[in-house]
Amino acid sequence: MHQSVLSTLAPENWPFSLEFLPQPAYMVGGAVRDAILGRTREYLDLDFVIPFKAVKVARAIARHYKAGFVLLDAERQIARVVFPHATADFAQQEGNSLEIDLHRRDFTVNAIAYNPHTQEIIDPLQGYEDLQQGILRMVSPANLEDDPLRLMRGYRQAAQLDFTIEPATQTAIRSLASHISKVAAERVRVEIGYLLANSQGTPWITTAWEDGLLAPFFKNATRESLLKLAAVDEAVALLSQNWQQLGAQLQEYVRDSIKTTWLGIAKLACLVNPDPQLAEIELQELTYSRAEIRGVTTVLKLLPQLQVVDMSLREQYLLFHDADIVFPATAVLAVALNNLVEAMSVEKPLHTTVATTLETKLRNCQVLAPLINRYLNPDDLVAHPTPLVSGKDLIIALDIPASAIIGQLLTEIAVAQAEGKVSTPTEAIAFARQLLKR
Repeated sequence: MHQSVLSTLAPENWPFSLEFLPQPAYMVGGAVRDAILGRTREYLDLDFVIPFKAVKVARAIARHYKAGFVLLDAERQIARVVFPHATADFAQQEGNSLEIDLHRRDFTVNAIAYNPHTQEIIDPLQGYEDLQQGILRMVSPANLEDDPLRLMRGYRQAAQLDFTIEPATQTAIRSLASHISKVAAERVRVEIGYLLANSQGTPWITTAWEDGLLAPFFKNATRESLLKLAAVDEAVALLSQNWQQLGAQLQEYVRDSIKTTWLGIAKLACLVNPDPQLAEIELQELTYSRAEIRGVTTVLKLLPQLQVVDMSLREQYLLFHDADIVFPATAVLAVALNNLVEAMSVEKPLHTTVATTLETKLRNCQVLAPLINRYLNPDDLVAHPTPLVSGKDLIIALDIPASAIIGQLLTEIAVAQAEGKVSTPTEAIAFARQLLKR
């Protein structure tokens, strides 16, 4: 084993001292795998297997370092210690030996252990060899069946590591696909989130659909839905060339506490029912948050508006008002769908060159250029209006009661401001007074 692997795993890189770990104790799973692959992470995610009293060890570490402590599974004795830049999970060894524990894991590449006391690598299932070859190989079909989330996790890890899945493993996943419906929706949702987060995940989420893993969760997903996902990836690449800021915003999380990006929202909109109300029910069943559901349903509601050519300033204002921060996701999906329609309308094989197709796709991007430029300009009064007056100002100046009319007047003032008809609070109130007279 290369010395750099051992130095990456060395206790001096941990958030706690080795002296807190009993002998024997082993580091296992992703941290060991990633160290061997030379993959580094800013946020450390460590997993330890301890023969006895794993929870007691975790508690002692948490107490000493004033770190967070979470009991994950009292029955199986698994606990988590949360540090500012790392988490460490401590699990009781399954079976009477480390080898038995490793033989109960999902894939060989995750069944490699490291003994920090002796700096020894333990690899009874030849996971190191599979890592060198870039192969994801199951330990056994029974292990996959034991926790069916592992079926989906296989595709997620293949995407993250850029690995292939060994044929016998993929056959086993297909044969066990029906078991995925036993898994809690929120656990599956996390794995799907990883696959939707970037373009590497798209081929694998397509394979997951083909192999029957998506159907229980996304009942409306079709072959066309998967084509839409690939079209979104392509649209992101095209749009990012002209508008880097838009590309960056698509990679931002919906909220700090929600690890779904705006790109993920655009892709979710491809997998659910196109009717916003039905999509909302579907996403609620999958335990998505209100912010994620609002994002997807807003995209679906506004898509038809982005198909309109030569929108009036009023239409643009109302679009931006309704879209708000969901605009980038809506724009990228609109471009993707236009590109897909163009691509599917071309019969194959035709003597159209790739350049012509690319030209068409770039033209589809340019159709939305005026709207994108408005959205990215913080001083644009159509996309980002600065109110001239408040509802309270109108109530006092016009001597009218609070009602829905106030909201309508504010909208009309904002549109008039965008059109250059009013530019001061005095003009805004005079304009509102005229509207009331009508």
